[in-house]
Amino acid sequence: MTTASIIIPSYRGATRLPRLLSALAAQTTDDWEAIVVVDGDVDGSEHVISKYSHLPIRTVVFPENRGRVAALNAGHEAARGDVLIRCDDDLEPAPDFVANHVASHSSRRQGTIGLCVNVLPRTRYSAVYGDHFGKLARNHAYRANPDGTWRYWAANVSVTRDIWQQIGTYDPHYRAYGWEDVDYGWRLHKAGIPVVIDPSLETKHHAAAVTAAIRAARAFRSGQARRIFDSLHGTNAAGPAAPEAVGLWNNAVLKTSLVLDYRRTIAMARAVDAIIHITPTPIARKLIALVVEAAVVAGHRSPENPERDF
Repeated sequence: MTTASIIIPSYRGATRLPRLLSALAAQTTDDWEAIVVVDGDVDGSEHVISKYSHLPIRTVVFPENRGRVAALNAGHEAARGDVLIRCDDDLEPAPDFVANHVASHSSRRQGTIGLCVNVLPRTRYSAVYGDHFGKLARNHAYRANPDGTWRYWAANVSVTRDIWQQIGTYDPHYRAYGWEDVDYGWRLHKAGIPVVIDPSLETKHHAAAVTAAIRAARAFRSGQARRIFDSLHGTNAAGPAAPEAVGLWNNAVLKTSLVLDYRRTIAMARAVDAIIHITPTPIARKLIALVVEAAVVAGHRSPENPERDF
């Protein structure tokens, strides 16, 4: 049996997959397989993958877009390995990626997380917010209490086959963007399985959120998906969905969220994108943070049904 199976959900991934598959070709171990699940081939992704037929790659191609949860579950079902590694198609793994994931499961049963290091184009957005926020988020994750690391379950994670069989599939309630991964981390935690962040597995992430507008749109959809998590696991499982009305910043976030729906979130974020080029860095950073944080709260409060935009 193959030691490691790499499950790659991919939607509109034709331009991203060559970088990922080339990185997998450079792995220090050859005891792996990859299953690329093409979630509706609208851009020639299957043809791109066919150029890597010299690698141990199999494909599952959906005739239409079914969403990330369906893709993840199909990939895990098709996997033959003992260690199951989720690797999103916008990652660029280091040569020891597979070996380090496998090694993390050698001594105990655990869920393993590798954090993603965003690689962003050199724009005003990345200079004032994207790089800064990414560094803060990683630092916060590494300082997290072991009881809270499950919140970081995301694009670069692994479990053993027996854990997958114990926990079950990603939950199909999550049909749009976000929180299917946090949900899985929570279920690992509730089952008493340690969730460990492994610094050796930090991986380059060629992030799609390269403007305030894209970042805010994802924040809004994430807030909507959080409602599903709360309905399944209770409102206390992941902590408060909105900040307490204490302090000038929290009040600004809450008041801004009251005027936002999805359309207004995009409009406000685009306005921010338009002015950060002429705004001092500290102010520009605050403006982006305000619209992003308010978008999360507004999305959670929104009566709109979540939609799959990306």
